Amino acid sequence: MKLFISRIILGLCLLSAPFIFAQNLKSQFQVKGNCEMCKERIETSAKKAGAKAARYSIDSQTLTLETEGNVSPDDILKKVAEAGHDNEKFKATDEVYQSLPDCCHYERTLQPFNASTSAVVQKSKADNEFYVKGNCASCKARIEKAAKDAGATSANWSAEKQTVVLNFDSNKTSADKILKKIADVGHDNEKYTSTDNVYNNLPSCCLYDRTVALGEKGPNVHFEEDEKTMSGNNNVSTENENHDHHEKKIEEVKLSASKASTSLSKNEAGLVFNIDKKELLKAACCNLSESFETNATVDVSFSNAVTGTKQLKMLGLDQKYTSLTKELLPEIRGLASAYGLNFIPGRWIESIQLTKGGSTVTNGYESITGQINTELLKNAKTSETSLNLFSDFNGRAEANITSVSPINEKWSQTFLLHGNGTFGNTDMNNDGFLDRPKGTQINAAYLLNYNDLEKSGFGSHFGINFVKDNRTAGQTDFDKRLSQEKQNPYGVGIDISRFQVWNKTGYVFKGKPYQSIGWMNQYVYHQQDSFFGLRNYSGKQNTFYSNLIFESIIGNTNHKYKAGASFMYDGYDETYLTTPYKRNEIVPGAFAEYTLTGLKYTLVAGARVDFHNLAGTQFTPRMNFKYDFTPQTILRLSAGRGFRTASVFAENQQYFASNRTIQIIQNGGDIYGLKPEIAWNYGASLQQEFKIFGRKSSIVADFFRTDFQNQVMVDLDRSPQQLVFYNLEGKSFANSLQIQWDFIPIKNFEVKAAYKYYDVQADYLDGRREIPFMAKNRGFVNLAYSTNKSDKGGFWSFDTTLNWVGKQRLPDTSGNPTEFQLPGYSESYAILNAQISRNFNKKLRAYVGGENLTSYYQKNAIIDFKNPFGNYFDGGMLYAPIMKANFYVGLDVTF
Repeated sequence: MKLFISRIILGLCLLSAPFIFAQNLKSQFQVKGNCEMCKERIETSAKKAGAKAARYSIDSQTLTLETEGNVSPDDILKKVAEAGHDNEKFKATDEVYQSLPDCCHYERTLQPFNASTSAVVQKSKADNEFYVKGNCASCKARIEKAAKDAGATSANWSAEKQTVVLNFDSNKTSADKILKKIADVGHDNEKYTSTDNVYNNLPSCCLYDRTVALGEKGPNVHFEEDEKTMSGNNNVSTENENHDHHEKKIEEVKLSASKASTSLSKNEAGLVFNIDKKELLKAACCNLSESFETNATVDVSFSNAVTGTKQLKMLGLDQKYTSLTKELLPEIRGLASAYGLNFIPGRWIESIQLTKGGSTVTNGYESITGQINTELLKNAKTSETSLNLFSDFNGRAEANITSVSPINEKWSQTFLLHGNGTFGNTDMNNDGFLDRPKGTQINAAYLLNYNDLEKSGFGSHFGINFVKDNRTAGQTDFDKRLSQEKQNPYGVGIDISRFQVWNKTGYVFKGKPYQSIGWMNQYVYHQQDSFFGLRNYSGKQNTFYSNLIFESIIGNTNHKYKAGASFMYDGYDETYLTTPYKRNEIVPGAFAEYTLTGLKYTLVAGARVDFHNLAGTQFTPRMNFKYDFTPQTILRLSAGRGFRTASVFAENQQYFASNRTIQIIQNGGDIYGLKPEIAWNYGASLQQEFKIFGRKSSIVADFFRTDFQNQVMVDLDRSPQQLVFYNLEGKSFANSLQIQWDFIPIKNFEVKAAYKYYDVQADYLDGRREIPFMAKNRGFVNLAYSTNKSDKGGFWSFDTTLNWVGKQRLPDTSGNPTEFQLPGYSESYAILNAQISRNFNKKLRAYVGGENLTSYYQKNAIIDFKNPFGNYFDGGMLYAPIMKANFYVGLDVTF
């Protein structure tokens, strides 16, 4: 009897189990929303529709429901859609969506489905494809190994899809058995969940976000194994961020694609900003010097009223203290320092990585204030050819043709062609001098990429580039067909030829996605022939660079290291007036770098030693540390040393158009009689993310200090008729403080605001002074608004940038007659740039814009302009624009 009663009770329990479970059913669904108002609306609608509990996550875009009784999740999701929120089952009507407040207008990219469309959804995910969470290449190796250990004949996990495709013999194993094994090694999937203990023991880089819905790519995913395009970016990323170095890649020869417009990498130990080509479209980005108009980190200024060349400044110091690379190869240095920014057309740029403070030792010893790396266009799964036409209202015209195309599964190529010309006589301040030089440039490049990382492990990137640039400046009636000796008007002529060829090849070891070896080589020939009135300057530079890098781990991917060797040869042959200056710099070097990754911290510590034949043996240590108090609060610290040799003539050509005589006070060094420049840089930054009205916002505050151990001083104060170079005796330092706030007050409207404070001083021969032409206070505001995209991809964009520049110390000109003297400080001023663009569809874009719309210009740009061959003539005292408002139009066509 007892046995019979027990069986009845057991049977009743079994029969009632489904009903008991149905009383408290928990499930998760994708629902689109933006802000706290969306969250409240979604949860309220769900509860009114019968949900016992409803919790909506804005970050993961998921709604978790608890239901009981006969309440159907479909009925709840239908009510949520009726309230205005698309979900994976139902879509809100356009009328209801448009009636939502502006802050609630989410991107309607989710494709809902119901019973009538479920067959289509099934096709998007094969029968042998299963959702598995993971982050990176180490996750991929672990998941695929576990699957094979469980009997799978093959397994292929995709970070992008967050799925694994399994092939197995059903007589020997099953999908359940394989997925359980995958969960046992730490990876949640659609069948099984890993234990907390196993999950927490994964390397920190593998700790995927467990709150994100299955099939959705979490914020920590940092490896796109499906991308087939070679790049020189520091790491593998589809969001243009630098990430952990255990990813499947070749060091400095990585896989990359571009999505984000501008972002601060949260995974990098250093303060690294990623600027995408879409950001460059917000302004008249004709070349690299104009690529930072909408960025607060870099200061852009004109350096000369005669040559019209723009220069960059970072952390309060000239661009010569920033390592400027292209494809992570040395680019703008030596004789190219003055004009090299003009040789990288804006339409050629795929992305820019900007590092403030000490950069990695693997990229060389010259970085003191940071690094700016430019990546050229080479990412396209299908053939794409683009034409850009540009013209301003003062005689400047440009044309760019870019073509990126795959040759086959492993090979791809890129053709880049640029031409520009400035033909009009622009003299807005009526001083008889051109406000910018006239001339032409032809620039062509070819890139060839090979990528077989997935199979053989090999990848290679080849590039070749040729530039011919000619420009003429000076007085408007100067005739470039006649030599300066045969005419009275003052003229400037600059002819530059430049040739580059480079290759980067690497290998990823089989079965070891964290271990790779890469080799980079480049040859550069640069020639400049120029005259500034009756002064001649010419120079030739031959450079060969080679860098070999090995990367692996110690035990696991929490401990990574790089080691390698580099070689740099620079051959210089310069002539100023009639005096020749020749030198050969030969620099073999070796380096090592260690990366320690914890759950909340990352430490990157490295050092290199370089044996410079003229500057002696130089030891260069660098360190970057990042600590995540929370995912939204990040602290960074950095410290490092850098050194460089100064090319005093090439780097100071803006002062050649003057009466100043050049004097070098030698100090026993082997480079113009001077010793190398050596400096230490220290920095700290705090990144805080938060939400305002449910929208993302962030504040980044950083402080950097640069202390020079030795420096080549450029002294403009000893006499208005002299330019004096000598080594530092005493102290020279630069303090830089920047606070930037980025936020989105309403949908599609981005605001960036920044304040910068600089304190840059040095001990000159006659005492400590502020560095000239450096404003202590600067302000920056960028506003960007775009309309919603049409079905054909059409939309409007509106961008405007305001730069406020405080007063700057000017060189001492008290030795000149009163009429040729400058005040001790300049006045402050503001510059406003704006642009309106219209994308008619994905293939056609037109834009119109204006620069310096406030029309502020320096009225005394050239001292004694009426007598350019006299004692007081000086075209180098520039602290503000020399052109008033300038307008331009452009057209982009993609084929």
